Amino acid sequence: MLGSANAVSPAFRPPHSKSTQLRCCTNLPSPAPRIRDVSSSFARRSGVSLGWSWVPRRCLNSPVNGLAGQGTVFAFLSGIGLGENEVESVLAQNPDLWMSSSSLLTDRVELLKSVGIDGFDLCHLIVKRPLVLTAEEVDPFVCFVRGGLEGKIDAVQIKQALVATHPRYLVGFDEKVNLLIRRGVPSEKMAHVLGSVNLSKALCMRSTEEIVRLIEYLDQFGCFDLIVRRPVTLNFDLDKQLVPRVENILELSGGDKDATGNLLRKRATLLSYSVEHVRGHVELLRSFAGLEDDEIFRIFVVFPNMISASKERKLRPRISFLKECGLNSREIFKFLSQAPLFLGLSFEENLAHKLATLVKIGYRYRTKEMAVAVGAVTRTSCENLQKVVDLFLNYGVSCEDIVAMSRKHPQILQYNPDSLEEKVEYLTGEMCRGIEELLAFPAFLGYNLDTRIKHRYEAKGKTAGEAVSLNKLLTISAERFNKMTREKEKATM
Repeated sequence: MLGSANAVSPAFRPPHSKSTQLRCCTNLPSPAPRIRDVSSSFARRSGVSLGWSWVPRRCLNSPVNGLAGQGTVFAFLSGIGLGENEVESVLAQNPDLWMSSSSLLTDRVELLKSVGIDGFDLCHLIVKRPLVLTAEEVDPFVCFVRGGLEGKIDAVQIKQALVATHPRYLVGFDEKVNLLIRRGVPSEKMAHVLGSVNLSKALCMRSTEEIVRLIEYLDQFGCFDLIVRRPVTLNFDLDKQLVPRVENILELSGGDKDATGNLLRKRATLLSYSVEHVRGHVELLRSFAGLEDDEIFRIFVVFPNMISASKERKLRPRISFLKECGLNSREIFKFLSQAPLFLGLSFEENLAHKLATLVKIGYRYRTKEMAVAVGAVTRTSCENLQKVVDLFLNYGVSCEDIVAMSRKHPQILQYNPDSLEEKVEYLTGEMCRGIEELLAFPAFLGYNLDTRIKHRYEAKGKTAGEAVSLNKLLTISAERFNKMTREKEKATM
């Protein structure tokens, strides 16, 4: 962590560096003497910026080393790859190029190439931001990104920052990075954070004071770690985007900052949606489904991705289906709390096939029983559902009995068919029970075969020969079962 503007975190020291005599741009001219005052260093045509920000000793617009005439300027820019019209445009926007040192312009181009900006990207950058060839602020920025950040920032991202940002806003970039480290971003995570954001929006165009305000606002909700977990949070404008979006969710939670913070940490993508978008979804659930704000918030907690579902193509039709099945507002909330994926699944590719399967085995369309069954199969694939149905049919269970079992224990429709087959085989083989016992206690299929079913059956078998119902064998607590086992063992001694 950096304690001052001129201190540099060890994590950001360029490789093979020694204290104060390092240069991050090894392909530049001979090392420049280090000068404490950055602003005066440029005036003296040598020196460094804060941290690991180094600039060449020579001046970019020295008349002594200037290019010799218009033909040389054109030749230099054409040699980079610019067309005639592009050269004229660049010179019109940046007249300083006429008097710029050829060697320093070459160094600047080589510096940009050293971070991966070459070929078409280099030409595009120069055309869009001609000042990039002469502005003194560019070298410290590029060198810090290259050396201080160990070259982990993508070339495309660096180019985008240089295109979008006037060079004067590149000043202090290293200070802002160090600020984030001092406030708690691990230095080893900094390259990841910066590599995931819009450098111009997140840091270059934002003052240090604004960054501090953003950090302190997130701290209110215990969400500072969002900067590491979802770095694009730094891209948001604090007053126009971040605060209104967080306050909107806070209002829905009833003012509970802890609950709001927990939701944002769980699904920070909620912050990517505008206030208007979120309010539209909330209003639909209020007016059409009849839900209260606290209920809507709880649905967001279990299924934050609901916010990405289309209101008209998914939310409204799904809620209409539940209402047609006879569910009231309270029942709709319970359904969505237990089967929130129902709101996000495709109808044509998923739900339609499942509904058809349920109708085929005997469920009546638009009934509460159908709604419960639909909720149970949202967590399984269409293929898996069909395999479960086929498995029961192969064991002689009728469609009517499948419906009866799933009414008692809807989860059987979503279980893994291979696991179900193992349990049915153990029931009918090792335990010598009839398949009809599943009709009375279908929840048998939900217990773990090794740790519950086998363990208890074998323990029971050692102590008494009397038949025990599946319900009694599996549902009593472990403490009570162990007590019964010990008592029977004593009685047989």
